[in-house]
Amino acid sequence: MTPASVTLAIVGGGGWGTALACVLSPRYSQVRLWVRESELAEHMEQTRSNDVFLPGVRIPDNVYVFDALEPVLTGAETVVSVMPSHVVRDVYSQMLPLLPPTARLVSATKGLEAGSLMRVTEIIREVTGGNFPVAVLSGPTFALEVATGSPTALVAASDDAELVREIQSAFSGPTFRVYGSDDPVGVEIGGALKNVIAIGAGICDGLELGHNATAALITRGLAELTRLAVALGAKPETLAGLAGLGDLVLTCTGDLSRNRQVGLKLAHGLHVGQIVGSTPMVAEGIKTTSVAIQLAERHGVEMPIASQMHAVLNLGQSPADAIRALMTRTLRNER
Repeated sequence: MTPASVTLAIVGGGGWGTALACVLSPRYSQVRLWVRESELAEHMEQTRSNDVFLPGVRIPDNVYVFDALEPVLTGAETVVSVMPSHVVRDVYSQMLPLLPPTARLVSATKGLEAGSLMRVTEIIREVTGGNFPVAVLSGPTFALEVATGSPTALVAASDDAELVREIQSAFSGPTFRVYGSDDPVGVEIGGALKNVIAIGAGICDGLELGHNATAALITRGLAELTRLAVALGAKPETLAGLAGLGDLVLTCTGDLSRNRQVGLKLAHGLHVGQIVGSTPMVAEGIKTTSVAIQLAERHGVEMPIASQMHAVLNLGQSPADAIRALMTRTLRNER
């Protein structure tokens, strides 16, 4: 396969960043991967494995791992950022003086920023002054399955139609199919809010409430994340696609879902601090929940599931009481 272009930079060496480096490596002559932890970066470069975040997957030979941003960004045509949402502003501030002036920026982070309530592409535009084309890449993706070649479909979205076409052409391959969208708001809100609903799905499974309960929670969760997305300017059909329903179903039902695992552990009596401290992985839904509630209040959107997840995560509500509160709400028509 002929490489689509010369150099791809991936900023963030967790499981998803490493998986993207693996699946996109045949499409580029060189992929440069930034890993924040120096020891891990050295280990990955020497052993060709990310034992912390993606064990058992071999890193291709044309993926070069660094713990410094400058060698990763120099000459990069496309820069994909894959990092927890709470560090996006800081990392992009460090990246800004190093970005090639013609670079295209792609966010593969699913989350919202506390305080500002911004989507990730909004943060990127603010930090970079709007001087770079920006897109979001999202959809139903478990890093391990992507890295090992399982068929995967996802969405690239931007207001820049030409950028979307370029990403589709450059990133798509035999096991990795990229659809295009002109609705970055819907794609980002779907990717962020599904994590909140997945915590609830994990609680349902952890409490052994049955398939009926999980199906109801997923369906009503889709309704409320769609309400919020549309209030923010998204198209409702976006939330019925890969970045909405697709990602929601995967995250709520798959055992590889970090946020579902959070819900399972909450149902089994663990506290949030214990859960966060037990793994280097970041479950974005924990931070996103309170931000989603604030966004909903700002726009007058009702989000009962997110509200109960906020109560469990931050206000001491028990998982069983949260489910009871949802089931005993005032009766109404479905919408």
